[in-house]
Amino acid sequence: MTRSVLVDKVSEKVEGLTRKQTEIVMETVFDSIKEALQRGEKIEIRGFGNFRLKTRNPRKARNPKTGESVDVPSKKVLHFKVGKELRELLNSNQVDFILPSVV
Repeated sequence: MTRSVLVDKVSEKVEGLTRKQTEIVMETVFDSIKEALQRGEKIEIRGFGNFRLKTRNPRKARNPKTGESVDVPSKKVLHFKVGKELRELLNSNQVDFILPSVV
């Protein structure tokens, strides 16, 4: 799903907002999430999941082409942990929403 498809779906569900207004709302939400993550905060969306930053330690790696040892510096990576409600939905035996029955 792309951002424009998401904006279209939200604007269909919410009456009284134009597509442009919906785009502004969605952009504000995404910007707020990015800013919070940049500050090192955890983002929790109940029923969906949590976003947080993890720090990977520096390590030694190997260049596969030359076999030479390479230093990889520490870096921050985004970690997503799926929420209970979404995990149960994805792992349920009801896959009708993914694979419609064929008659």
